[in-house]
Amino acid sequence: MSVASGSSTRHTAPEDLKTQELTTPEDLKTQELTTPEEELSAPTTGTSSAPATATPPASTDEPEGVVPPLAPRRPRLDRPSVVPRVLRAVLTGATRSAAIVALLLAWELAPRFGLVDPAFLPPFSEVAQAWWELVANGQLADNAQASLVRSFSGFGIAVAVSVPLGLLIGWYRPVADLLNPLLQVFLNTAALALLPVFVLLLGIGETSKISIVVYACAWPVLFNTISAVRTVDPTLLRLAKSMDLSAPRLFQKVILPASVPTIFTGIRLAGAVSIVVLVAAEMIGAKAGLGYLINASQYNFAIPQMYAGIVTISVIGVAFNQLLVVVEKRLSSWRVPATS
Repeated sequence: MSVASGSSTRHTAPEDLKTQELTTPEDLKTQELTTPEEELSAPTTGTSSAPATATPPASTDEPEGVVPPLAPRRPRLDRPSVVPRVLRAVLTGATRSAAIVALLLAWELAPRFGLVDPAFLPPFSEVAQAWWELVANGQLADNAQASLVRSFSGFGIAVAVSVPLGLLIGWYRPVADLLNPLLQVFLNTAALALLPVFVLLLGIGETSKISIVVYACAWPVLFNTISAVRTVDPTLLRLAKSMDLSAPRLFQKVILPASVPTIFTGIRLAGAVSIVVLVAAEMIGAKAGLGYLINASQYNFAIPQMYAGIVTISVIGVAFNQLLVVVEKRLSSWRVPATS
């Protein structure tokens, strides 16, 4: 095949036609996007050889005017409906409150049907009315405030003293051997049995009431803390010692976090004890407090007010226990929840 000199006409060989037929659509698209300037800049030769149909290198930049293909959208996951979750929450709440509702219903119906004497156990509706009257005239708030200040003060002092002492006794065996007999003596001595002793030594003021609460709350916290330190998983201790941790770091990173659940068990027990013991102390010698309100209502035969004070103590105890549960979950959030 020959090409005339100085002519721009090109003759295509059969081999070139085959090559053009095998050209892919991408090559055709690339050829269509070739600008006139690129065609003018291509060198022309007067040789008799046919031009090669080589594909130019692909450009990394998107040509102007060409819309890139859209990425395929991921299928949307169906979100769980809100209605089943609401129904599940309502069902859980109803299950947990069923026993309390049954108790209140029995309390309301038993006096009205003559199963018990209404003079000594009035219906719950009358107790609720008396409770609202105490709230309206301010007596319930004043007495509850006095009791809460005493109870929380004694409880806080007991926790602040018993937790460090329990950690020390549980960690150092010689200290435990020295103090254990004395601690067992005080543990088996009831706090209410020592109430007259506290009143004789400290008087009938606030000091004796807070002191008896401190004494009653200290032992559950102390012995649960000792048990928590001594029952740490030995595998954790061996792993920590294999990492050459010092004693303070071992105590901070392993012993203390692993002891939190058991320590809080004692703290929750102490929270319940603090209210019970305080009410008993306020019944002996006090001019304010929920124990004083219950005792005074009994003497004046204001039975609905007496039960209103008892219900208030129960509500405060439940709320305080739930608060401690929330704090325990926050401090032990590293634990893996148990799977059923």
